[in-house]
Amino acid sequence: MVIDPREKSAVEQRKRVATRFIIGIGLVSLFADMTYEGGRSITGPFLASLGAGPLLVGAVAGIGEFISYGVRWFSGRYADRSGRHWLAMAVGYTINLLAVPALALASGAGTASALIFAERLGKGVRNPPRDAVLARAGEEVGQGRAFGLHELLDQLGALIGPVLVALLISLGGLRVGFAGLLGSALLALAFLVRARGQPAPPPKPRVVLRRGYPPAFYAYLAFSAVVVLGFAHFQLVAYRMGVDHLVPVYGIPLIFAVAMGADALAAYLAGLAYDRFGLRTLAFLPPLCLLATPLFFLAGSAWLLALAAVLWGAALGLQESLMRSGLANLIPEGQRGAAYGLFDSVYGAAWLIGSVMLGALDALGVGGVVAFSLAAELASIYLLVRFLRSLPPRAAASGGQ
Repeated sequence: MVIDPREKSAVEQRKRVATRFIIGIGLVSLFADMTYEGGRSITGPFLASLGAGPLLVGAVAGIGEFISYGVRWFSGRYADRSGRHWLAMAVGYTINLLAVPALALASGAGTASALIFAERLGKGVRNPPRDAVLARAGEEVGQGRAFGLHELLDQLGALIGPVLVALLISLGGLRVGFAGLLGSALLALAFLVRARGQPAPPPKPRVVLRRGYPPAFYAYLAFSAVVVLGFAHFQLVAYRMGVDHLVPVYGIPLIFAVAMGADALAAYLAGLAYDRFGLRTLAFLPPLCLLATPLFFLAGSAWLLALAAVLWGAALGLQESLMRSGLANLIPEGQRGAAYGLFDSVYGAAWLIGSVMLGALDALGVGGVVAFSLAAELASIYLLVRFLRSLPPRAAASGGQ
């Protein structure tokens, strides 16, 4: 078969445009993650300093995630129906980012919790439209590569932010740590304006399913909800590290930075593997989750905490890259915004339930935390096997491009 040089050149040009677009969005995420992941690395100890206990910390973490994920279905549907992806992104990023430095002014646990909820709300509003435009770029370069590259840049910011916060805490305490993140928040918003002006991959013809989503989507949803049910939120982990004095307060964001470094590397490698091996790469996720949470709560030294952070970060990286890539290949473009929103809403509800359960069990003893986490991850393995077996062999092995 002879390939027309003009057609080949056009394909290469579309790939270059798509790659530049992904990097542009990735730079927004880099500075955004510097801000909110830097802040999240110390919200557990900060709430504890304001008088919060483990149940409240777990509840705030879970409710925050539920707000973040719960609003995404509405945000995604709005983006799909109106086509105003960038407007939803702008509103979401603004709320998401400016709430973090405002925590420096919080006078009590109630005010701090409200700002944490606002930060999570903003992230929920902007994520589905962002993922939808990234999935469009993924049509040109491969979904795994698109989401893996984005997550790599995203998590580089998540690594730098906690390190910056650790330095700020050592100089002036927790409130200075939050206040110092205003600069990265403003940089993220500036890069968002710049990304809006970049050429974007053209949308493909809309294909809308008239009778909801394919059955595989719901099996995928069930697996994703259960795998996160036993996955501890870092706010609860950070609270436990601070209360048990396993590391100095400024060491907690450094442990988080280790997790974010593992997240970045795992996400990028998993994205490349996804384009080659498809949905079968999800098999790596439950074992990582199964090891990470129990080790965090059983660790008695900084070295074991660092190992737990690597496993936890790698698991999070796979969640962020593989799950988003897989969804893009299960759902046609015209429904992706709403599908990402629905997926995230169920995912967030599961993380809320899991966080509250783990927080309550932590107040009673570590044994219950470990047992609950192990049970959830073992159940997720069963659901993943059922999901993969329900797919045609070619669909399970294909990453789609």
